[in-house]
Amino acid sequence: MPRRGFELEVAAPFRLDLTVWALRRRSHNAIDRWDGISYSRVLEVRGTSLEALVGQAPGGATGPLAVELRSQERLTTATEEEVRILLSRILGLQVDLTGFYRLARHDGRLSSLATRFKGMRPPRFPSIFETLVNAIACQQLSLTVGIHLLNRLAERYGSSTGGSGAPTGFPSPMRLASARLEDLRALGFSASKARAITGLAGQVASGEVELEDLGHLEDEKVQAELLALAGVGRWSTEYTMLRGLGRLQVLPGDDVGARNNLRRRYGLAPSAGYDELADLSRQWWPYGGLVYFHLLLEALAEAGLLAPTVASHRAPSTIGHPGMRARPGDRR
Repeated sequence: MPRRGFELEVAAPFRLDLTVWALRRRSHNAIDRWDGISYSRVLEVRGTSLEALVGQAPGGATGPLAVELRSQERLTTATEEEVRILLSRILGLQVDLTGFYRLARHDGRLSSLATRFKGMRPPRFPSIFETLVNAIACQQLSLTVGIHLLNRLAERYGSSTGGSGAPTGFPSPMRLASARLEDLRALGFSASKARAITGLAGQVASGEVELEDLGHLEDEKVQAELLALAGVGRWSTEYTMLRGLGRLQVLPGDDVGARNNLRRRYGLAPSAGYDELADLSRQWWPYGGLVYFHLLLEALAEAGLLAPTVASHRAPSTIGHPGMRARPGDRR
């Protein structure tokens, strides 16, 4: 199997383990995988299905990330460059948290969170399409159930780098556009969710809707464009703005998990709704989304899913001995 190794530079502090957990959210997520040492995901880049493995060198919060690409097909320099861009987006490598840490110093409860999870970068899904399908799948369901549905979707329609049992990536719009509604229903999706997913996939695959262009628009225009899509409401819109577009000022006000986390740490009333969350989040402008991610990590830690110390102490073992750096352009 062709392999290619390289490094990704990232400014300290950065913790791969915390960033990946903010991305994957639940331990049974089979698309974004974490084994305690490395993060891995199947990507489809320039017509090539590949698996990217990312590990952090000794020291945890400092040093470059070691990346290895695996594929059944030839891996080119152009493919590597596109993967660099995708991983930088997924892992928030270019996000500067200086302003957030400065804000947190003046809020005792937020300061303890920022210190505990220092080095987490706000993650994003690789595409707006994947973000929206995530949102549609998880609407009005528990996150646990929603991720089970997404796993089934990937297993049924996602691309793979190997044979039976190999990990699969998130399905492309083209693949989901041709999916039959009854097949999505058999995976556990409701009829309305199945129609929304296949309808959106068809619009994206045909070029009728250019989701990635939303990144160039102001918030109000983004909201209007997203709300015009079938099956997309206020929660899905704000979820997409944060997790897909990286609008860190957005704290999804209808998010049940966020409300529960804010009740626990900030004494939010049990009856509090969207407006109360919006009022509370104004004190963190423009970092409400970062507060959301830190509260998520706190809930995951309390559930026993996060290691008490940095778990990502070494690069993927296939790249070399623990702590070895991958050589740019290295092929195996």
